[in-house]
Amino acid sequence: MSTTIETILSRRSVREYTDEPVSEKDINTILDCARWAPSGLNNQPWKFIVIQDENTIKDLAQCTHYSTIVLGSKLLIAVYLDNSEMYHHDKDVMAIGASIQNMLLACVELGLGSVWLGEILKQAEKVNSILEVPEIYELMAVIAIGKPVKKERTSSRKSVSELTFKNKFDNKWTGSN
Repeated sequence: MSTTIETILSRRSVREYTDEPVSEKDINTILDCARWAPSGLNNQPWKFIVIQDENTIKDLAQCTHYSTIVLGSKLLIAVYLDNSEMYHHDKDVMAIGASIQNMLLACVELGLGSVWLGEILKQAEKVNSILEVPEIYELMAVIAIGKPVKKERTSSRKSVSELTFKNKFDNKWTGSN
């Protein structure tokens, strides 16, 4: 099996981090992977804010029910849709999702833990105020990143046959050719 597939299948949401900081080299690698995500017309509609300041992290923790995760991370990356670069809102949101997935997978390869925080979107105006973000940008997510606390993490998924159909909706995929 390829390293890429192994990375995808082994990725888990990590919500507990050690006090060890994330290196600038690793941050740059994560951002580089993010910017290489596919986007319609190659418009690259994303902007990122790297957040390491403890006071800013504390302020952002007030914007989510998952404040413990935010407070425990040494690095947050806020992900924005740049509406001035937008060519189609839905397609650009999907591109942002691909960019976020690239970041999450890069974290696995770098030995880091990460979790995609979406619930914080309920407080987007407050987040934007804290981060002094102009109105043209739309908050898509905040990623919490850090060195993972060592513990076993498991996850389950629905079977492929529960999720997939062949040729038409009511014809279940069996995996045979």
